[in-house]
Amino acid sequence: MDGKKEDSYRVLLEGGQGEYAEKKSRFIATLRRCESEEEAAGFVEEMKKKYWDARHNCHAFIIGSRGELTRCSDDGEPSGTAGRPMLEVLTGEELRNAAVVVTRYFGGVLLGTGGLVRAYTQAVKEGLKNCRVGRMRYGCRVRIATDYLWIGKVLYLLGNLKLEPVSSEYGERITLELDVAAEKLGILERELAEATNGQAEFVKEKEIYFVDKEENGD
Repeated sequence: MDGKKEDSYRVLLEGGQGEYAEKKSRFIATLRRCESEEEAAGFVEEMKKKYWDARHNCHAFIIGSRGELTRCSDDGEPSGTAGRPMLEVLTGEELRNAAVVVTRYFGGVLLGTGGLVRAYTQAVKEGLKNCRVGRMRYGCRVRIATDYLWIGKVLYLLGNLKLEPVSSEYGERITLELDVAAEKLGILERELAEATNGQAEFVKEKEIYFVDKEENGD
């Protein structure tokens, strides 16, 4: 692994909702994690059915670890006043695989283009305040197998590197599986060999993105 892929990106660990009011118009932002364009489109339709009586249900979403796919819609608002500002909030927060729908209940007062941009932008920010956001890290699922003689040193090494096994199996040998960020792989492999005199088995099972528990404070 040489780090060519996007090293990390932010995602919604838990979606949420927030509201913003401007001159009697209500802007309700609903955010959800979506892993595909189909999932995001389904979410948009779900919100349109839920808020069928609203004047507008504008949306934006960004899909892919590098934000390869983006879509946004003003849903009848003046061009560029809703969907694009909403999308810019998502990209500004480095979010990926995220969708947002902002529902507007018209209050009878026109806001003008600047007012609309401000209102839709602020609504998304209010929604994000009620979301749980975390960082996904690019790395590898690793399997370590060792004899009981070495497990103390192995666990000590993992603790120093702030790595925590996602599974442990205690049989004739001890087998640990853990998710390791790309930049730590070489360090772990080298120090594991040194700590166990080369007696521990080290296998890179697959490349993955995983939730960075250290950064997310979990």
